[in-house]
Amino acid sequence: MRAFPLFFFLLCVVPALWGNHITVCPSCHIHSIQAAVDQARPHDTVFVMQGTYIESPIRILKPLHLIGQMNPTLDGGGKKQSIFAVQTDSFSIDGFHFTNVGLSYTSEIAAIFVANSKHFTLSNNQMDHVFYGIILQHVKYGHLLHNTVEGKAIDETSSGNGIHIWKASHIHVEDNHISGMRDGIYFEFVNKSKILRNTSQNNVRYGLHFMFSNHDEYHHNEFRNNGAGVAVMFSKFIKMHHNIFHYNWGTASYGLLLKEINDADIKWNHFVQNTIGINIDGCNRITYENNDFVRNGWALRFTGGCYTNVFKNNNFMYNAFDLSYNSRVNNNLFNSNYWSEYNGYDLDKDGVGDVPYRPVKLFSYIVNKTPETLVLLRSLFVDIINFSEKVSPVFTPDQLVDKSPLLKPVPIPPTPNKM
Repeated sequence: MRAFPLFFFLLCVVPALWGNHITVCPSCHIHSIQAAVDQARPHDTVFVMQGTYIESPIRILKPLHLIGQMNPTLDGGGKKQSIFAVQTDSFSIDGFHFTNVGLSYTSEIAAIFVANSKHFTLSNNQMDHVFYGIILQHVKYGHLLHNTVEGKAIDETSSGNGIHIWKASHIHVEDNHISGMRDGIYFEFVNKSKILRNTSQNNVRYGLHFMFSNHDEYHHNEFRNNGAGVAVMFSKFIKMHHNIFHYNWGTASYGLLLKEINDADIKWNHFVQNTIGINIDGCNRITYENNDFVRNGWALRFTGGCYTNVFKNNNFMYNAFDLSYNSRVNNNLFNSNYWSEYNGYDLDKDGVGDVPYRPVKLFSYIVNKTPETLVLLRSLFVDIINFSEKVSPVFTPDQLVDKSPLLKPVPIPPTPNKM
């Protein structure tokens, strides 16, 4: 007899929690997404069936769940307006194809524009021919999952960013693919957030552009062939681990640019075939550990005052320059790294070289002063001046030395960006 009251309770209460369903399709009674949104009550679900919907903007001002069935296309018609303009809490947008968002030089417009919202999910959406892909402003507790943004940017003025987040916290950007935009992912004033398992490649400027954001973490991402690489600036308490930075080539390109970063961890990353693996400017109290630097122009390049940083158990292999340092003062610690150019000996067979290694070469100092001298690289003249500076340091900091160089590389397994 008690089963009936429970069944009656579920029958009445659960639908109220889930909300009603509204279906939109080109041949349905409701064939406009905006009409369905206007008709829906809070927490309803709007199913949008396959087809093309030329609507812009679609304004969402109450908590709803919009789900695309078989990837319906939302065509912005080239208007200088966002397709979805959202300002509410507790909503989700899943499974849509967005295209033809107009270009504007005076305002930020996107396939999905979200402002003043919290507790939301944007997932499984595809975007092409959009000015910005996703813009979030003044938001909290959001998830961006499995979205694809593909642009055809020619220069920095012809496109916005793939995922652009400003003044936010507790945001998870996971398993997204961004290419052909100005910046792949842009964070500014974003705290306590995570960027993980994303691929950002072939963007005009940065694969990731990260500013004034603290207590964040990014890991298992791939940043490939971006115009200037990745830039992380004016931030503190950042964890960067298990990422791949590769093929970021150009006169002003980096695997990773660090500027005014303090109290961070950079571990288990791969920097492969970049003009500069990491460019470090004014960064302090950072631990660089178990990173691979392979076949870069410069593995590490210091361009500003950097103090009390620790470099240990890293592999420096086959780089044109392992380290470029622009000061005579050094209190950074280099210890137990593997250097492919080290030619010392290990008489006690403990795996650690008996002769300390000085990673800064005189020629790297000369190239910093006169870049044109780079044409002399690999010449006998360069070998002679490097040897003379090694014997009696004059221009390079004599205290910058690895006293325990490793004889074998540190085992650092490949990092898949999809786990």
